[in-house]
Amino acid sequence: MQRKMSLENAVEAFAGLMVLLSVALTVFVHPGFVWLTAFVGANLFQQAFTGFCPAAIVMRRLFGFEPAAARQSVR
Repeated sequence: MQRKMSLENAVEAFAGLMVLLSVALTVFVHPGFVWLTAFVGANLFQQAFTGFCPAAIVMRRLFGFEPAAARQSVR
């Protein structure tokens, strides 16, 4: 049986990918890409307090990811 990734895990994976990508772009392309890293960090920080995450909204609507709590109640 294949488990579907939860919304929270998908957001964390996306944020990690964006940080790694922005670091690589900063090193190999232009130092200004460090602002992408700062933006991702600021977004994660505000999401921890407000619960508002644009990436989660997009992933839920476009790809059908479900929050972990909703997945547990289905079993």
